[in-house]
Amino acid sequence: MLQFRSFRNTDPPILAAIWHSQADKPGLRQPVSVGLLEQLVLAKLYFHYPGLILAWEDDRPVGFVHAGFGPNEHHTALQKDYGVICLILVRPDCPQREVAEGLLQQAENYLAGEGAKVIYGGGLWPLCPFYLGLYGGSKLPGVLLSDSLVQQLYLAHGYREVDRTVLFECAVRTFRFPVSPKLVQLRRRVQVTSWTDPRPRSWWEASLLANFTQMVFQLVPKQGGPPLAWAMLRDMDPEGVGSPRAMGLLELEVSAEYRRQGLATLLLSEVVRYLHRLGVETLQTQTMARNQAAINLYQKLGFQQTDQGVVFRKEHPW
Repeated sequence: MLQFRSFRNTDPPILAAIWHSQADKPGLRQPVSVGLLEQLVLAKLYFHYPGLILAWEDDRPVGFVHAGFGPNEHHTALQKDYGVICLILVRPDCPQREVAEGLLQQAENYLAGEGAKVIYGGGLWPLCPFYLGLYGGSKLPGVLLSDSLVQQLYLAHGYREVDRTVLFECAVRTFRFPVSPKLVQLRRRVQVTSWTDPRPRSWWEASLLANFTQMVFQLVPKQGGPPLAWAMLRDMDPEGVGSPRAMGLLELEVSAEYRRQGLATLLLSEVVRYLHRLGVETLQTQTMARNQAAINLYQKLGFQQTDQGVVFRKEHPW
């Protein structure tokens, strides 16, 4: 018989054991330790015990779901109108569908009780309070297409697809740097500046990225002036042991008046050049499926698509 209860302080080893049972599940960081779960999930200032719910079959833990909330408009505090079901994990050696449906119902009840009017299935910026660094790639992607159990679960319970992400990866050591007269001309006019661990732009950004080393790169005119383009990256290893093997591209932006001039190509190429000198092996990123310009850029530079993610939504009443 299935039973459900909220998180207790003695549960981290149980969560880790359920996580380890999903060794073949795409998108999950493996292995995961109790310490890593504490660092990236349980230590968040807004962690709420009732939002993390465990499922038990008789006396055996068989799964968990974690639900939470995103920030308000100014990213200064939580805003509970919009809830998000961050992760559903179910052991493979149990009635998975039954357990997953029960966990979903429990998460919906929790979010509704906290005042949610809309529920999202899968985390996507800024509705991504937990599991950055543990699920997906450079950012939280929603629910990966390869996660068929959860995809089917949402569709069967009144959720609809509202957005989609595309995940990419680049092998830094074999990156082929583009060569063209346009890029040569651009290099004569701009220079790259970079620094590590920029000041957070909001409470929410600080909450999400505090455990990761961050880097910012800018293209600025050699004659002075504001940046024309910028990129922000994070170390993919939150434990920060030694030199990073993988980095994640969080943002790549070009000022509106300077777009379609090759600046994004130049900046991204210079970022990869810098990472190569650091010994980084891979650069991961993601973009919205509707952002065809970004997809074209990554494909042109030899990035390989690794997966897609889907964000689901359900309005009250449920």
